[in-house]
Amino acid sequence: MSQQFDQVSVVKQANIYFDGKVTSRTVLFADGTRKTLGIMLPGEYEFGTGQAELMEILAGELTVQLPGSEEWIAISGTGEFTVPGDSKFKLKITQTTDYVCSYL
Repeated sequence: MSQQFDQVSVVKQANIYFDGKVTSRTVLFADGTRKTLGIMLPGEYEFGTGQAELMEILAGELTVQLPGSEEWIAISGTGEFTVPGDSKFKLKITQTTDYVCSYL
């Protein structure tokens, strides 16, 4: 994965969730795709998706429960997971986590 995104636009207003414990900024690409770059503070969260998402964890520690699964998947440091569209997933963040969300 590249360390930077070139020739993009950034939406100035932050996306703020869970009383500021999860924040992100939207990055828009010339081809119409978008990603968000964010930070999640320790806590437990449930998110809903409109479309499929690829979550790339750049740093941090968490467990994720994907839709339709009882299993919790641990990620420490770096990792990734994909979430189907129109679904919900749960996160338990144990260390501040830096992430990139790509909308598929």
